[in-house]
Amino acid sequence: MSAHKETMNRVSGESRRRHGLDEKVCLRLWAIGIGVTVSGLALVVPVQANHREHAPHTDSRGHEVTGEGQAIPGASFRVFWGKGKATLEASGLTADDQAAALQTVADAFAFMLQHRTDYPRFAESLTKSALQQVVIEPIVVNDEGKTFPFLVTRTKEPGRVILLISAASLKEKGYLRHPDSLVPVLAREFQWVVSKADTAPKAKMLAVERNLKRAPIRTDREIQQLSAQERTQLLQALFETYLKTVDDLNSLDGQPYFEVGAKTPIPPTQQDSTTKLYEIRVREALQHIVRESYFQEHTPKAVTHLLNGRVWTVAFVRIDQRDWATRTRVLPEEQAVVVGMRNQRLQPAAVLVNVHRLAAPDDPFYPDAQGLPMGALSTDQLARVIAREIQYNIQEKSQSGHTAQDALSAPK
Repeated sequence: MSAHKETMNRVSGESRRRHGLDEKVCLRLWAIGIGVTVSGLALVVPVQANHREHAPHTDSRGHEVTGEGQAIPGASFRVFWGKGKATLEASGLTADDQAAALQTVADAFAFMLQHRTDYPRFAESLTKSALQQVVIEPIVVNDEGKTFPFLVTRTKEPGRVILLISAASLKEKGYLRHPDSLVPVLAREFQWVVSKADTAPKAKMLAVERNLKRAPIRTDREIQQLSAQERTQLLQALFETYLKTVDDLNSLDGQPYFEVGAKTPIPPTQQDSTTKLYEIRVREALQHIVRESYFQEHTPKAVTHLLNGRVWTVAFVRIDQRDWATRTRVLPEEQAVVVGMRNQRLQPAAVLVNVHRLAAPDDPFYPDAQGLPMGALSTDQLARVIAREIQYNIQEKSQSGHTAQDALSAPK
């Protein structure tokens, strides 16, 4: 028992360093988007609160649960076992796995309740009574048939959501009977709980007009045949048409910045000096990506997507409410735009870098970040981070999910 307590205390300390006890729980959810005007129609991508494991739900599907659920002292919600879309046997689980999953999740929540100040989004969800119930299913499947370790769905009751947890995923990742390992992972899910429970009116983004017809985008084959200098010149031309390197909300105005390689934020000298500093860093990083042979060899999609019209925004942002270090947003098919002399139909994407966050161990660019805040990366490090984000995430995004979840996270 003492060893278990020591382990849980270590988790608390690690979480404290990750979140920061002095960090205020932000009362507003920021949104960063792609603003365009085409024939008088503004197309916008607000911020999407989805990392690689999430997808949209406009309403709860009505989850069938068994029993009265497991109560957690101090919590208004219970932990239930749900039938889901797969039986226990079909998911490769045993009755012992089921019992272990319920107890592991309950123990993890009990620990988080005892240390709620370490987990600000969890504490916020408790204050708002945002979580109606937790449902552990053999396998969690969304409406599109995709499986997820965790999924947050809305209920018909405004401001209340359900957190779904996959027992099969808990077993696969070694969390069963190890609540200390599950705690930090579970805590991260509460940014989605808070986001999806938010029902406040959302402000609309300002549209930014861009000359889409004259955008000199190229096909992937044409890009592969260009020299490094020609790719750099093409990138510069895109900066002058639609490719943006500052977010629509100017979220870095008045914010501190980081010197390269340093972890201590420095106050800005002017209201917009941090915004201008990071715009320069982003543009230098993008030039690295399209010019250096390393990126053609290791992240070729990053090179082509920057020059073929797929990426419309690459920008640093500051969003305290989000734990992610980078995020990609993509407009859904129904909001695709026509660009260039060939009238190519594209779904624009935005790549955002959360300036003060650290890379998580499961981020593809974790080794490149070397434990620094995103805003403290060198140009070469930043180029590798952005390139990997584009390489691995644009194609994999469930595009119908982006705008659905983005709409929930627009600024109030």
